[in-house]
Formats: sequence, C-alpha cells, structure tokens
Amino acid sequence: MQSFDLNCRLCPRLSNFLDQVKIEQPTYFARPVPPFGSANPQLLIVGLAPGMHGANRTGRPFTGDYAGVLLYETLHKYGFATAPVSVSSDDGLELINCRITNAVKCLPPENKPTGQEISTCNHYLANEIKALPSNTYILALGNVAHLAVLKALQLKVGHYKFGHAARHQLPDGQVLYDSYHCSRYNTNTRRLSEPMFHEVFASIRQELALN
Repeated sequence: MQSFDLNCRLCPRLSNFLDQVKIEQPTYFARPVPPFGSANPQLLIVGLAPGMHGANRTGRPFTGDYAGVLLYETLHKYGFATAPVSVSSDDGLELINCRITNAVKCLPPENKPTGQEISTCNHYLANEIKALPSNTYILALGNVAHLAVLKALQLKVGHYKFGHAARHQLPDGQVLYDSYHCSRYNTNTRRLSEPMFHEVFASIRQELALN
C-alpha cells in the first residue's frame, strides 16, 4: 500500500513542469515532496501542494516560504514541533505526534493543480490516511485539502461542509477539522488571522488531552 513515490510521474503536466524547474533552479528539490513528521501521528495536517520557493525548493512541506511561517509557529506553540521556524530540511526541526502531507505532492504551475491531478494523486493520500489509527485527527488547510480528504475516505461531500474551525466526526472514529489555508493571500487579507488559526489548534489540543 504505497502512500508516496518519489519517482511518480503519473501527471505529465506536473512532471514536465518539475523537469523544467530543475533545469532553471538546479539546487531546488523539484520532485514530489514527501510527507514530513511522525510515523504514527495524533494529528495529520493536509495542505494543498508544494510552493515554488518553499517545499519545492527545500523538499519539506511548508518549509522556507511564507505559508509555513504561521503554521510552524503555531505547531510549536501547541506542542507539535520542536522549533517555531522551519527554514530547511536539515535545520533539526522535528514534529511531535504530528505529520504534514499535501493533497498534491508535486508543484503545480501557478499553484493550481487541475481536478484530474488532484484525483490522480489522491490514492497516495488515501493510503496514508488508511494506515492511521482510528483516533487520528486530520486538519485540512483549505477547501481543496478538505475535498481531497473526503475523496480519500470515499465520503459524500454534502455531508461534510467546509468551514473555518468546522469539526467533522468521521465514520471510522477519526475527526476532521478545517481551517482556511495559511497562505500569504489569506493572512494579508485578514481572511485568516493568527488568533483564528490558533483557535483551531487549541481545539484539537484540548480534544487530544481528553483522549
């Protein structure tokens, strides 16, 4: 049951784009970005896809770009990371009972994967979630990640509506939380504020403490 393939080329548009990026930026990782963190996490965070100068450069989800600033600061604040800043894959930061993955493992042009690419990559996410314990919490960053989780679990979209700080009890015992994505756009426009983001993690941490 494969949950990641560093040599995956199932999406020709993405594979060809990464080939071009590697030529233009030889020092960049420019490959499918592997999940990062605990093998058996209490919390699985699902993002959208690697960013050009973040995970696509460093090889670690949300590392080295703006989107990761709030995420890693929050993970550290709530006891899920050993440091508040993630700048490179060899900076010594470790996640604690937490893992970060993406709905799409490859950098998409203009940060916009197609519906077909999301579907093609979904079996990796499905296998990853399937291997988790029934008491795992899942946090979807953004609606695309939310829909990818539902697809991976073969659940009906209409029964689980995306909303910031929404909590969904899943049939097998797992719990899905939603948050607006911690992108530069969302934080700059104040669609997502630091207190709003912290609220979601505080709720998850509170539930974990009771289990």
